[in-house]
Amino acid sequence: MPFPINRPRRLRRSKSLRRMVRETHVASQDLIDPLFVVEGSGIREEVRSMPGVFRSSVDRLPEEIEAVVAAGIPAVILFGIPAEKDALGSGAYADRGIVQQAIRRIKGLAPELTVIADLCLCEYTDHGHCGVVEGDRVLNDPTLELLARTAISQAGAGADIIAPSDMMDGRVARIRRALDENSFDEIPILSYAAKYASAFYGPFRDAAESAPSFGDRRAYQIDPANAREAMREVELDIAEGADIIMVKPALPYLDVLRRIRDRHDDLPIAAYQVSGEYAMVKAAAKAGWVDGRRVMVESLTSIKRAGADLILSYFAKEFCGLPEEMRAS
Repeated sequence: MPFPINRPRRLRRSKSLRRMVRETHVASQDLIDPLFVVEGSGIREEVRSMPGVFRSSVDRLPEEIEAVVAAGIPAVILFGIPAEKDALGSGAYADRGIVQQAIRRIKGLAPELTVIADLCLCEYTDHGHCGVVEGDRVLNDPTLELLARTAISQAGAGADIIAPSDMMDGRVARIRRALDENSFDEIPILSYAAKYASAFYGPFRDAAESAPSFGDRRAYQIDPANAREAMREVELDIAEGADIIMVKPALPYLDVLRRIRDRHDDLPIAAYQVSGEYAMVKAAAKAGWVDGRRVMVESLTSIKRAGADLILSYFAKEFCGLPEEMRAS
């Protein structure tokens, strides 16, 4: 019915009414906290471009894990920064690799916490690319073998979920086969299925020391202008055995997230609120240009509203530290 019979403002007139009819809720169990782990001891250093985010050595992980558990966050995803790098990223699949050490330490501290191992070579290669390099080319098929080897190593260390983020063709199928052949058939794969060649990754590359030494990653990550291509990547990864699929970054690609949700309502979908999204909010809030808390809440809510079941976010602990009544913008 038209106005004046229909007055939508009736349900907005008080905080209580707004809470009663709120359609989208972000909760601690929706969030995954990214952690950066470095070689050495006694290290807990703030990432310059990501205020409030730290790089920690394995012996300082108890502080991080205690905060994650206290916040009610069910999972962490690990990114490792090795002391030494080489052309083949051997630190990624070393038994005593930094992520493998971190997995074992975390599972000892909090056995019920879900530990996700990011699977990529860029943090471990001396050239900063996500695979085997020949001249100025990143080779797809030789890279698959190193990814499979890394997945087995991470699962052997105790990872609960393997999360390939490299965007090589066929990597989900190769990793799935490797896990199954090595008695890790119950380990799920969270695939970075729609990972874009985005400008929003800058602070992450600062934190993980993973910027390419030449060229860029546009030859294997998705063109930001393309949505249909992302859908094709998603379909391929599902066919190859992905258990959860992810969109990265989140906020600039909410339309892609919505498309995936509409087509695949039977599959868990994750979205990564990446370092650039986080850093922009922090910088604007520090300058006094925005209310940082409200922007944080609003952005997380938009990602959930667009269709994400899981949100990887550097805001995870901060958001969970808010009183329940403040977890809405």
